[in-house]
Amino acid sequence: MKNWNKKSLILLCLAFVMLFMAACGNGGSQPAAGSDNKDAAKPAANKEPVKVVWWHSMSGELGKAVDKLVADFNASQKNVVVEAVFQGTYDESLNKMKASMDSKSGPSLIQVYEIGSRFMIDSKAITPMQKFIDQDKYDLSQLEENILNYYKIDGKLNAMPFNTSNPILYYNKDMFKAAGLDPEKAPTTYEEVAQAAKALTKDGKVGGSFAIYGWFMEQFLANQGAELLNNGNGRKGLATESMVNSDAAVKTLTWWKQMVDDKTSLNLGRKTDDTKKAFLAGQIGMTLDSTGSLRGIVDGAQGKFQVGTAYLPKPADAKDGGVIVGGASLYILNNRSEEEQKGAWEFIKFLAEPKQQAYWHVNTGYFPITKKAYDEQTVKDNLAKYPQLKTAVDQLHATKANTATQGAVMGVFPEARQLTEGAIEEVLNGKKQPKEALDGAAKEITAKIAQYNKTVK
Repeated sequence: MKNWNKKSLILLCLAFVMLFMAACGNGGSQPAAGSDNKDAAKPAANKEPVKVVWWHSMSGELGKAVDKLVADFNASQKNVVVEAVFQGTYDESLNKMKASMDSKSGPSLIQVYEIGSRFMIDSKAITPMQKFIDQDKYDLSQLEENILNYYKIDGKLNAMPFNTSNPILYYNKDMFKAAGLDPEKAPTTYEEVAQAAKALTKDGKVGGSFAIYGWFMEQFLANQGAELLNNGNGRKGLATESMVNSDAAVKTLTWWKQMVDDKTSLNLGRKTDDTKKAFLAGQIGMTLDSTGSLRGIVDGAQGKFQVGTAYLPKPADAKDGGVIVGGASLYILNNRSEEEQKGAWEFIKFLAEPKQQAYWHVNTGYFPITKKAYDEQTVKDNLAKYPQLKTAVDQLHATKANTATQGAVMGVFPEARQLTEGAIEEVLNGKKQPKEALDGAAKEITAKIAQYNKTVK
């Protein structure tokens, strides 16, 4: 028994030595049964792709276009999988993001409307797009300067533009012809619009109608080279004062109100859908709307009348200006892993390629952000089908780059827009004079900016 124990002990020791040597030979890990060392040396080959969750606000046909872009990206490579999640309106999506900021329940990538730009920067929740641009030496010259300008602050890009639009004048060519106006010569100044509206107002039809939309007032100011906020529209430092009561704004609202008083323009309230319906019904001869609505308007008028398009009007004596881009951009959130952030950047680069931008433009009406997208045959065919789009593209390119056309940035933009709309409403309804109403709005907006700035500091 004693000899057997001694022999067993020697065998046991030898077994331990062999196990130790085997462990040293393979770095301390044993291959699984049935596998070989060749497979065990390549764990990266079995690595799961990085998942990037993208929150967006594109519904309906726009949502279908988003899903197609995501599917094409996921099929184009195996390292990143993007999951697009519709989160409601821009406001609803942003509120959900705010609620998720202290947790990991939020997205890797989020689409935010342009007026949320200041908040996104001040939130400290983003990794500026410039970081990835610099790391990759990504060539920004391939993108539209007048689109990039909005999202650049201090020369750095915080977000990548995604869906971009601006406002244009739509007019009924058939009504113009019936009123003795040249259907191929659209009005371009406030004065010409007022004259055309008078000529068009007859036989139960009215010259035009503009929705009470704060975005339009912002655009009217930019088109006169006038800023909405002090400190270079909030770009040379945090804005501290609203300038929505400037001479340019008073002149604009006075012109607008006079047409309503003359009964050559209808006040249909705040919804652009209502002015669009009136235009498509042939009740009004002119309206303002986004370039993103162009296809719907042209298709809606088919068989009824021809649609003409023109630049956003401005006073005859206006300074150099242009339009501000509207729409939304993409932000990368900094509370996600470095892998996720890089994955989001790869997706963003894919979206900016000419082919994808051409698809997005043709299927949504939004501008391509990439210049070479206009060389794609699908875009050329689309421009042939909708020649009115050329007005929008030319207007974007004709815009003079300055702090007015870059657009204002402030943390209380949604509230400021509502206050502006309230002031316009008071004037058009005859409750206040333009200067009085705009002074009141400017005062309230300035107070809200002050409150916001305290929270930032």
